[in-house]
Amino acid sequence: MEFELNVNGQSVKVDAEPDMPLLWALRDLADLTGTKYGCGMAQCGACTVHLNGQPIRSCVFPVSGAVGQSITTIEGAEGGVAGAVRKAWMDLAVAQCGYCQSGQIMSAIALLQSNPKPSDADIDSAMSGVLCRCATYHRIRAAIHAAAASIS
Repeated sequence: MEFELNVNGQSVKVDAEPDMPLLWALRDLADLTGTKYGCGMAQCGACTVHLNGQPIRSCVFPVSGAVGQSITTIEGAEGGVAGAVRKAWMDLAVAQCGYCQSGQIMSAIALLQSNPKPSDADIDSAMSGVLCRCATYHRIRAAIHAAAASIS
């Protein structure tokens, strides 16, 4: 079945079963490999993308549910908040292995778009669904604070 998706502001047609996870449509059919597969059960957050500006776990979201919605992947994250988050990530050397980082960054962008001055508790709550195998949580929190300070 063919589905037309709005991915990063572009129309993308994919031939997929309706229940195929959006993650696989993005990675395997649209060749957008920045979004990562981690657990396949929406537990780790590596697959986080934005659907209409809200973070979702694409490994359990059916491609059919994304039709008519605006999907943003790490490749399409742009603007002042996204730039500030990326810069803070680089400045503070947040990533070690990097596997979870697209999910971390997409979650951080969504947080700062809805709450430009988050507290530690706000950050912990917003980021709790994205696991970091390298345990760089202190650097992640510091980078989110740095990004917030740079956009205010």
